[in-house]
Amino acid sequence: MVRRRTKEIDALIAQMNAVSIEEQQQEGDVEGEERKTFRFFDLPYELRLRVYESLLVFPKTMDLDPTNHYTVAPSLRLFYASRRMHDEASRVFYGRNTFRLFPIHGGRINAKYPLFARLPRKYRALITRLELRLGPGFNKPPKGWVVDKRLGLMAVTKAYKLRIFVEMDPAASEIFEGFRNVEKTFYTEYCVGLLRALLVQIPSVGEIELDAYPSVSKDSPLLKGLLDEAKLNQKRIAWGTERGWDKIVDKDLVDILEKMGLGGIWS
Repeated sequence: MVRRRTKEIDALIAQMNAVSIEEQQQEGDVEGEERKTFRFFDLPYELRLRVYESLLVFPKTMDLDPTNHYTVAPSLRLFYASRRMHDEASRVFYGRNTFRLFPIHGGRINAKYPLFARLPRKYRALITRLELRLGPGFNKPPKGWVVDKRLGLMAVTKAYKLRIFVEMDPAASEIFEGFRNVEKTFYTEYCVGLLRALLVQIPSVGEIELDAYPSVSKDSPLLKGLLDEAKLNQKRIAWGTERGWDKIVDKDLVDILEKMGLGGIWS
């Protein structure tokens, strides 16, 4: 599938600015009339946008991922076609994909500079969706997981959504007792502090989406701490699709409806 997509991208780039089409011969036309060239940028912007979206929008979150060189990099060849294409394509790639703030893959989790810190300022300014994944390194958070000037968050002015995915909560189960060498509440406090610092640096974020693996409940200390911090900062709360939480009516709302005598509409 990847190989096929790479070939399609190569073919598109090769023909992007010089796609020849033969006009239909009208009655009386001279046979063998010279063909005219149809250029990619003659297309309406809406159609060009569809082309960019089909090649540059990915289901996975952008991160320091070892598979990037064959899953993402081939599509970015569009950036080299021309300056105009670079400008249009970069707005789609950075504006429509989700970018992870701190890496989680293997040896890259301890990278001194996360992917976000490696992006030029002009690209960070185009990013609209961010992700914070929590759980990896719960016993000893990586040194690079710090909200400081290295991340260059001051350039992020268009980000409106922060997705927080919790892989595990060390404070929610005694099963982690043998793996913790710090206080039970340490990781919860660390993650809440991380969120607090991010919201100070990125005031444009208006929505926080919370999601988690099945081992983490809505009542877990970590999830509750994150939720309280988001509410304290007056952020709109959304629930992710991993657990189907986005389709579940909030319990507080159900209680209110029942007091109004309308609880039966949810049964």
